Amino acid sequence: MASLMDDVTAEIFLRLPPDEPEHLFRAALVCKPWLRVLRDPSFRRRYSVFHRAPPLLGLLHRLQVFEGDPAARLAPTTAAPLSPYPDLCRTRPLDCRHGRALLHVGVGAWHFVVWDPVTGEQHRFPEPGIPKLIYTAAVFCAVPGCDHLDCHGGPFRVVFLVTEDYTDLVKATVYSSETGAWSAPVTMDAGCDVQHRREALAAGFYYIPYVQPRRGAVIGDEAYFTLRWGNPVVKYNWSKNRTSLIDPPTKCVCKPGVRKEYGNNVALMVMEDSSLGFACVEGSSLHLWSRKVNAEGDAEWGRCRAIQLESIIPVANSDDKPFVVGCAEGVGVIFVSTGVGLFTIKLDSGLVKKVAESGVYFSVLPYMSFYTPDRGRFPSLAEITDV
Repeated sequence: MASLMDDVTAEIFLRLPPDEPEHLFRAALVCKPWLRVLRDPSFRRRYSVFHRAPPLLGLLHRLQVFEGDPAARLAPTTAAPLSPYPDLCRTRPLDCRHGRALLHVGVGAWHFVVWDPVTGEQHRFPEPGIPKLIYTAAVFCAVPGCDHLDCHGGPFRVVFLVTEDYTDLVKATVYSSETGAWSAPVTMDAGCDVQHRREALAAGFYYIPYVQPRRGAVIGDEAYFTLRWGNPVVKYNWSKNRTSLIDPPTKCVCKPGVRKEYGNNVALMVMEDSSLGFACVEGSSLHLWSRKVNAEGDAEWGRCRAIQLESIIPVANSDDKPFVVGCAEGVGVIFVSTGVGLFTIKLDSGLVKKVAESGVYFSVLPYMSFYTPDRGRFPSLAEITDV
């Protein structure tokens, strides 16, 4: 009977919402049998498989270079008792993915720290030694075949994309926690961005291939990031150590061969079918594009959705334009910022939620992970009651 009751109890607990982990902790403090069920590692695995995508637990964000560094904090979006933000000076968050946060730290020599906000684990490693003008990076799980539902500990990789100082060349390299070393940097072929250079010069811009310091997308062995002018997408295949350039979706053509750019109103994402997604705001509409392989075997962009923002996203005044600042993969959430605040839009339901007050948002880094009573710091009864 005890075993049967444990099975029934577990089935009930499986249905508690993962984005409200305080319910699991309250249940764990009711009695020892419930605590035993909730702290069983097999329950954690069943819970993650049942809900299919890790919930959003908190937010970091990146700023543009001239805007300085953001506040050193992980803004929680749930009541999960995450580990304290690392007490480090000059900390720049670069990415959140697969249960990890990537920080660039200027204590002594600049270096990187991969931090797990659930367990508190930190892994420090050096820069790749490329003189950097402007850069971005992505961290991701390196376990073969992992479904990334419960990534804590284990090997990881970090892709680093940089516009090199003095040369203005775009270079990429990847770090492996297993080898403790960076790969040999690869330089993007100068011929890759010839067309974009010509378009920039035709539009009267002095062209430098500035890497955008915004969150990228990781699909399989490939990482994707954007450059500044015109938003071309850099694809870096880290397993082959090769880069290439992808044209963005065409907004409109004002002259033959010359595109109007989206400015900073873009974000890359991974779509439900694991294709590369491109979210952008044009006027007051949010457009979603997906890059898929056509019948001829060529990859091309197709617009899959348009959402009118005027009636669902509040703005401060008529001059206050909404702009997209990020995406939360797996849960279908887009982040949109206005002078009123930072909002999320759920693509399946259209539900809009304000998650932060107004501020400077350039690239939102969503921290997503399952938080169950067998992970991280187990709170006291008083802490759970106060949540």
